[in-house]
Parts: sequence; C-alpha cells; structure tokens
Amino acid sequence: MQYLNYIIIGLIVIFFIQRLLPTKGVRQITTAELKNELTDKNKQFVDVRTPGEFKGNHIRGFKNIPLHLLNQKANELLKDKEVVVICQSGMRSQKATKVLKKLGFTKITNVKGGVSAWR
Repeated sequence: MQYLNYIIIGLIVIFFIQRLLPTKGVRQITTAELKNELTDKNKQFVDVRTPGEFKGNHIRGFKNIPLHLLNQKANELLKDKEVVVICQSGMRSQKATKVLKKLGFTKITNVKGGVSAWR
C-alpha cells in the first residue's frame, strides 16, 4: 500500500514539473533579444494577457489574444509565420506555446520574464 502512495506522489510531481518545463521545440528568448526582433515583418507578436492588462501597458506591435481565447482566435494567426508570445511574467505565454503547438503551429517563441522584464 505504501508503494502505491509513492507512485501517486511521483506522478503528481512529474505532472507539475512537466507544466513548468518549456514546451519542446519552442524557442525561448529574453526581452533584450525581443528588442532586436520587433521589426521583423515575418513574425507575429501575440500578448496573451487580459484586455485590461494589455490596455494598461503593452509593447507596440503586439496583438492582444487573451490565453483563454487562444483556441478560438488562433485562426487569426498564420501557421507559416513565427509566433512570438508574451504575457506578464512568462507563465501564461508558456501555456500559450503548448496550445499553439497542439493547434499545429511549428515556429513558436516564448518571451521569458514577460512584460515585467521589459525595460
């Protein structure tokens, strides 16, 4: 019976670790690296924060598609163009990369640290 408890605890730990790890095949960049990419017309820039957060402060060139609407609004994005995703801290954008991956996007970049790290 005790082994079963260890197995359950182990599975829970693995579940949480997988949720925090970067999505496989997704490029990770810093906000400093982002500054060099903002003028690239071959990239789509998506901010997955809420409309209120976006309205309060956002980086020019980013389109607001809140994370909870990403599944429905992903058709507004081109699959053959790279998608650069940002949020407030990097957690929601990390989730967004997983959503985009499942929807068939292959060129995805996550901005580490999010808008909080932007200067």
